[in-house]
Amino acid sequence: MYRKLRLCSNNGGYEAIPEPSLHLDLGAVRSTLEAQGIAVVDARVLLVAATDPEVTISRSGRLLFKTRDPAAAERGFQQLRRWLDLPGAPVEEMVPRRGGIS
Repeated sequence: MYRKLRLCSNNGGYEAIPEPSLHLDLGAVRSTLEAQGIAVVDARVLLVAATDPEVTISRSGRLLFKTRDPAAAERGFQQLRRWLDLPGAPVEEMVPRRGGIS
């Protein structure tokens, strides 16, 4: 289950990390996103999807949203969650507190 979004250590984006790790079929994820009209770069071990905001998706389920806006990261997570049927948490648990660091 994804429990929270947190600011990355370089402050360049927000990441969502599942606990425990998932094993995503990146080929299936790519197909699903492309069916939604999303351009995807397949780097074999991860995908970079041209969503808003752009997101990097790893096989372990780690999601990196390239934005400094916690609300945009939350919207991106919820959109991916619907498209990919990812486990999640209620919005109030996902929204970072106090300047985005949780």
